[in-house]
Amino acid sequence: MTDSILYQENPSGVATVTLNRPEKHNAFDDLLINELTQLFQKIAENPAIRVMILAANGKSFCAGADVNWMQRMAAYNYDENLADANKLALMLRTLNSMPQATIARIQGAAYGGAVGLIACCDMAVATKMSQFCLSEVKLGLVPATISPYVIEAIGARSARRYFNTAELFSARRARRLGLINESVTEEELDDTLNQLVKAVLANSPKAVTTSKQLIANVANHSINQELIDMTSRTIAAIRVSEEGQEGLSAFLQKRRPNWRGEQ
Repeated sequence: MTDSILYQENPSGVATVTLNRPEKHNAFDDLLINELTQLFQKIAENPAIRVMILAANGKSFCAGADVNWMQRMAAYNYDENLADANKLALMLRTLNSMPQATIARIQGAAYGGAVGLIACCDMAVATKMSQFCLSEVKLGLVPATISPYVIEAIGARSARRYFNTAELFSARRARRLGLINESVTEEELDDTLNQLVKAVLANSPKAVTTSKQLIANVANHSINQELIDMTSRTIAAIRVSEEGQEGLSAFLQKRRPNWRGEQ
């Protein structure tokens, strides 16, 4: 891994992935995309990690695509562009489907593909001065690869506006749209983030992972017998699981479940 990404992991099971190209406003290129994909895959496969924070150093969270990368893409033929786009799609899908809870920590600008990164995270906290933009149409492009995640986050109606206008919008608006969960001062950013982390760590790791998969399975599906049967199987399986039994026993016995330790 290069210096473009920093990685930390603490004993509580919290991993922090930090974009570290502040001089480039943390814009990403094909190399950074490959590194992020590998790192997200490594984290996803580590059962000791329970929460992942996606952060960035410098004034900006991420300015989207790197200018030099865009210059190279302009010279690619269709097949080369398709291969390039598939790599970005893999990175986004890997982040979106991680079994751990994921939280984006946002400051400054979040443009283009950065909005996709945020939409792929389960939760997002931004400073009040953060600004967001789906800027692709200004360049004659479209936010295609990030669109499944962004549309899921903000809805088709809002996407119709911001995909087409490429307007800047504030953290307050981003919260109203559902892209972020909290808009706070810079001084409150880490405290707010830590509250979310603490809340997740108090819960059953298996239940958190299963809940994430449950959302993916239920969202945008018709309420039919197949869906009802799936939800019934899900709750039955978790009830008889080791953590399900421990959680119910701890509740009835008025004690801490074993996954909480001494916290």
